[in-house]
Amino acid sequence: MRVNVRDVMTREVTAVPATMPFKEVARTLVDNKISAVPVLDAEGRVAGVISEADLLRKEEFRDLYYRECYESPSRTRADRTTGYDARRKAEATTAGDLMTTPAATVRAGVSVVRAVRVMDEQNVKRLLVLDDDGRPAGIVSRGDLLRVFVRDDDDIVTEVMDEVLKPARWITTDRLTVTVADGVVTLAGRTPNRSEAELAVRMTQRVNGVVKVVDELGWDEDDLPAWQAH
Repeated sequence: MRVNVRDVMTREVTAVPATMPFKEVARTLVDNKISAVPVLDAEGRVAGVISEADLLRKEEFRDLYYRECYESPSRTRADRTTGYDARRKAEATTAGDLMTTPAATVRAGVSVVRAVRVMDEQNVKRLLVLDDDGRPAGIVSRGDLLRVFVRDDDDIVTEVMDEVLKPARWITTDRLTVTVADGVVTLAGRTPNRSEAELAVRMTQRVNGVVKVVDELGWDEDDLPAWQAH
């Protein structure tokens, strides 16, 4: 069974409208003890996202430009340092002005593996999960995705044998045994041919929560050409 984002995401999402004032956005994050919040357009679709870092731009900007002994040339250097986007956020008065867009998102039906890749590509720690209409359905964090690695060993045994190997018509499971300890799967026994044994290992490696596969399989006939055998 492939684990999808919907299986691990947090379904309760606090969101704000694009028209919400800056101070109310800050209060929303503080009161709900969250570090980021999606911003919705007039139709309730995700338009962007605001993080704590976005809010803190205003104080950073204030320190750079309005501190004592301010000199005009410093402002030019600071503009080059922080960039236009940072200054825009610093001068924002509403959620719509403050938000980062587009937001990093995934659909609920994608695999956790795909979600990890999106996080890596976008360099973010969390993803908004959207429904088919582009509205927020949940949020998934790195911590949520780690849940696949704390699956119960017995659950992994059941999935590997009953949902992966046995349903595969090209793998003979009569003489196979599956054991799991701390996510490490050991495949033991014999198959009629070598190709079945190698396929069983590859399919087991794809199961969510499997840390490693120890191959202790034997076979009756080596049906693989020399260049293909591993």
